[in-house]
Amino acid sequence: MKLEKPEHPEPGDADARRKIRPVICYPVDSLAPPDLPSYRAAREGWEKLSETVVPPREARCFDVPAGCFFRIVSIEGPQVGDLNLWSAGDLNLWSAGDLQERFFSGKTRALHGTHVSTGDRLWSCLPYLRPMATITEDTLDWYGFDDWGGSVHDVIGTRCDPYTHRLLAGGDYHHCCHSNLTRALAGRLGRPRESVEPAVHDVLNVFMCTGFTRDTGQYFMKASPVRPGDFLEFFAEIDLLGALSACPGGDCGAEHSSDASACHPLLVEVFRPAAPPRGWTSPAISGYDRTHGSDDS
Repeated sequence: MKLEKPEHPEPGDADARRKIRPVICYPVDSLAPPDLPSYRAAREGWEKLSETVVPPREARCFDVPAGCFFRIVSIEGPQVGDLNLWSAGDLNLWSAGDLQERFFSGKTRALHGTHVSTGDRLWSCLPYLRPMATITEDTLDWYGFDDWGGSVHDVIGTRCDPYTHRLLAGGDYHHCCHSNLTRALAGRLGRPRESVEPAVHDVLNVFMCTGFTRDTGQYFMKASPVRPGDFLEFFAEIDLLGALSACPGGDCGAEHSSDASACHPLLVEVFRPAAPPRGWTSPAISGYDRTHGSDDS
């Protein structure tokens, strides 16, 4: 039951305050846009390196070398997926418990908006802050934003998890995306689940159709428009370890965190181009010196 909020009288200039023009927090005009024609030209004659089928209500890890492409493909029916990315170059540090560089959905959202598509980049966490992957093709880019404000491929949802499920519904459900990703990462690294769980992070919700309700501002989901054959394609800017969970919500048109929804597998394909895109170099980490100002500042 939702608690009623106290009512306060509007000030006389309430309408004027509401009409103040918004300011974009992080203008990206200074960022060089990705050279999409060069990326796409590099696909000519590419070689498939691997295929990974992600079973329904499970997750799988996959590796993508820098300079290669990967696609997440709908293969049987409408299904959304939760994507995590880590810098594969940091895997040797895990024995020391150092989690290091991974996907930063919050900064990606701040730079590109609530939903991402062709030409947007997935950025890594601080203090690295560099592109991990660039979206080079999106077969659902036609969807745009619907009448409810919904769109596809969001970086606003966190991932379904057993802790929130227990909080809201009681009981334990072990095929939430958080648990799926934890099991997959533990298996890939050969480490206990509890030791790798902190590395599982907020996701890119691939194919998921979401938004915020205009009256209450609540996060909503609706049936994804994805169909077999649709894909989201990325170019790996650095060496990546990825993990993808086929969400227990299926197309997320009804509910998640249960076995009620019809679910389908997803496919991850990795391709190596014959030559890297023209002029491409793997991005360096942020050049900020990490001094954070003097003690007197």
